[in-house]
Amino acid sequence: MIALLTQSKFSSSHCNIRIGVTKWPTVCNNQANVCIIYLSYNLRNYMENHLPTIKEIAKELNISISTVSRALHDHPSIGLRTKMRVQELAKQLQYEPNQTAIFFQQGKTFTIGVILPELSEAFFSAAISGIEDAAHKSNYTVLLGQSHDSIDKEKQLIETMKKHRVDGLIISISKNTTNYEHFEALQRYKIPIVFFDRIPKIPNIHYVACNMINGTVQAINFLFTKGHRIIGMINGPEKLPATKDRLDGYIQAMTKSRLKYDPALVLNCDLTKESVSAATEKLLTGKRRPTAIVTFNDYVALDAVQQAQKMKFKINKDICFVSYANLPLSNYTAFPPLASVEQFPYQQGQKATETLIDLLQQKSNGETDTINATYYKIILESQLVVHNGK
Repeated sequence: MIALLTQSKFSSSHCNIRIGVTKWPTVCNNQANVCIIYLSYNLRNYMENHLPTIKEIAKELNISISTVSRALHDHPSIGLRTKMRVQELAKQLQYEPNQTAIFFQQGKTFTIGVILPELSEAFFSAAISGIEDAAHKSNYTVLLGQSHDSIDKEKQLIETMKKHRVDGLIISISKNTTNYEHFEALQRYKIPIVFFDRIPKIPNIHYVACNMINGTVQAINFLFTKGHRIIGMINGPEKLPATKDRLDGYIQAMTKSRLKYDPALVLNCDLTKESVSAATEKLLTGKRRPTAIVTFNDYVALDAVQQAQKMKFKINKDICFVSYANLPLSNYTAFPPLASVEQFPYQQGQKATETLIDLLQQKSNGETDTINATYYKIILESQLVVHNGK
């Protein structure tokens, strides 16, 4: 401050003082106290809003920028005294490294993009916990987006994350995604993708999933041992690959148990309450009324139970339900599914992240041939969890 005021000399000419790169206009006109107040305010404002740089540290200590950089990174080629001087001044100035410059130099941002259908669903909330925990262990940050089961939103999120230079993507596709060009387009940018749970039917992709065919077989066998012979299914959207897996398991289990496979007992829904209610009503008023129904997930089961109750059916007596996901909310409902197929969302998210980080490491090591030749296809075994029916 004294140096600046001395520089102005308080002459009859107007002040023309420069701090950093900012030049303040005429304000003094020989009014020293006004000038001091103005300078004090602007210098304080400048220091609060200005981020110190390596260049400024180097200039202050009269050393090279490269020496400052090495000292800040504790490089062995820099002497202890110089390191201490640099680090002490950096601390005083509250210097923070320019992460953008560091990322540019390393060729990565240490950011993973994640696109999910709906975070409000407990399944995907659990998956995010697994993703974040695995990412944190490898010093990666997670950038999250929700498609809300809209393919247009899904495409928009991919473009946004591409512009944010994410290193890789973890995706569970929307229920309405039938065109996969927006995923395939990422190949030219060499952005690796790992899909989980909802997997698109694309050859040569990395994915983590749960064995829904085996889970469905377990569910049907469970109902068979309970004496049920007419078993219906409220499945998901017809074009969703996860829907086909459930249907394949249903047909396989029914055939193995020597039960008649009746296509009229398998209905698709779009996972909305209205669609589930309509499917439930159609099954319960059909010619071959089922005594048990397998639903696409626990949310579908809850909506189906409500519709059955409206129709005066006694739950677990006139009609029983088995579902997928094994969500905690089932513990707080009057009539949870008799059993639910555990899909291990936390483990799926965790495994998907570990797989993506492995791919990114291979990319950093220049092992592009390995990435293109080997595709991770990780299948977790599902498990039927039996609840205490009420």
